[in-house]
Parts: sequence; structure tokens; C-alpha cells
Amino acid sequence: MKKVLAIFLASVMAFGLMACSKKDGGKEEGGLIKVGIINNDPSESGYRTANVADLKAMFTEENGYDADFKYSLKNDEQIQFAQAFIQDDVDYLLLSAADTAGWDTVLQDAKDAGIKVILFDRTIDADASLYEASIVSDMDKEGKTAVDWLASQNLDEYNVIHIQGVMGSAAQQGRSGALDDKAAAESNWNIVKQQTAEWNAEKAQQIVQSVIDAGTPFNVIYAENDDMAKGAVAALDAAGISHGVGKDVIVMGFDCNKWALEELLNGNWNYDGQCNPFQASYLDTIIKDLEAGKAPAEKTVIMDEKGFDAASITQEDVDKYGI
Repeated sequence: MKKVLAIFLASVMAFGLMACSKKDGGKEEGGLIKVGIINNDPSESGYRTANVADLKAMFTEENGYDADFKYSLKNDEQIQFAQAFIQDDVDYLLLSAADTAGWDTVLQDAKDAGIKVILFDRTIDADASLYEASIVSDMDKEGKTAVDWLASQNLDEYNVIHIQGVMGSAAQQGRSGALDDKAAAESNWNIVKQQTAEWNAEKAQQIVQSVIDAGTPFNVIYAENDDMAKGAVAALDAAGISHGVGKDVIVMGFDCNKWALEELLNGNWNYDGQCNPFQASYLDTIIKDLEAGKAPAEKTVIMDEKGFDAASITQEDVDKYGI
């Protein structure tokens, strides 16, 4: 009986040590790193499809991970996913937030539970102490680069249809902000229509069609992603309105899908702003550093990005930068 009791007590103590190890030092020795990944819907855009595929290829059992993926374009649903991952006791929470606001409480809960948070793709409005690092695009810079390019076209008057992404997202705020500021500062810049199409081509087509039907003059389409630019162009084509290099309407998109860069190469669009979706290797490096007890080399990693002009883009650019 004493021998049985001793074995039982030893088992209880071993289980307790394992539990303490999980909380104090991440995964159990030699086990998989448990990761909860919250992202926007893969069907949101070509950019998001590439981003999701990049993450799926990295966070596998072969690479040492036990990963669970959740998707939503709604902030409240993403927060619910985060709460569930906390209950599931993941080691790391990787987050591409649908909205910049509303994350403080759930990220504090994650921190209290010993779960490390890493942001990717998008920034949030939360204290930097609530996450380990962020791998993001500079959305403000993306917007300014695009608007500076548009200003360099030296039009007598800018009548812009501004098609926005999901409102409140970092991408929408950065790409909208630069255009809003320019239109407010310049008397010959007019935003004739400003409406969200939530990254969706069909909704963008409807927005542009409504402007055409109203008879409102315009000469610029500023769409905050490639899919919405494609929808806008579909409306122009249906109405017989020319677009692209030397034509009636300047067309601008973001994300640099390969098919979109080919539209620039063919002179059908005028500008495309790059948004780099390949963040998984950066996330993997940060996690491996944290597992080794090292702080990330940088708190914020800004992805290298550029803008492409139809007047100068090459086939090499399309092949190298198209996603």
C-alpha cells in the first residue's frame, strides 16, 4: 500500500511540475509550440490569400508548431477567438486585427495568462507592453506614396472616386488618411464619392456605377485594394469609359497582385501600391528567439514596400513583386 501511495504522489508531483513548466516556460520540453492565429478572411483579397498561404506553410507540425487558424473581418468575432485561445492555453497568439481599437482587455488577459502576443500585417491601438513584437506594413506611408504619385501627374483638377476598405482597419486608415489630407489642403482636389466597398470587387463596381448614373464628372479611381480597383474598372468598361495610361480615368490600386501589375504593364491601370504579405518567416524567427529566452531584435518590423507606375513597370517587376 505504501508503495502504491508513493507512486501516486510521485505522479501528482510530476503532473504539477509539467503544469508549472507550461505556464512559466511555454511548451513542455520537446513538445510542439501551441499557436493560435487570428487573421482576416482568406477570401478578402488576393493579398490575404497569399498571406494565409504563407502562414499555413510555416506553422506546421514539421516546423514544430501545433497551430489553430481562425478568420473573421469583424473585430468582435476576432476578440471572441482570442478569448477562446486564451482558454485553450496557447503559447502564442498571433493577430492581424480587423480593427485597430478594442484590444486592450483581451490582450491584458493573454498577458496575465502567460501567453505571448505577436501582431502581424496590421497595427492596433494598444499599449506596446501588451505584445512582444509586430511585423507590419507602414499603411500611412503606403497612402502618402500613392497620393504623392497622384499629385505628380499634375492634373488641372482631381475629381476622385475614393473606394475604401473595411472601415477602422489599419490599411483603410493609412490609405484614406493621405488622400483626405490632400483633398482638404488643395482647392483643385475633390472627392466626388467616398464609400467603403469592404475590399469587395462587386461592391466597388456598384459604387462607381452609381457615380456614372448620377452624371458626376470624375477622372481618378483611388481604390484601397486591387480587387476593388478591378470592380471599378468593370463599371468603366460597361459604360465605355476609357482608363489607364493617356486615357480618361486614372486607376489606382494596392496590394500588387500579379494580375494587377499586368494591368499596369498593359497600360490599363496607372498605379499600384505594394503591401507585402510574406510575414511568416519573421514571425517564426521572433518565436524561436523568445523560446530561446531572447527578446526580439526589433519591437516593430516594417515590411519593405514600394509603389509601381505603369509608365516605368517592367515584366521583371511583375514576376518579382506580383503575388
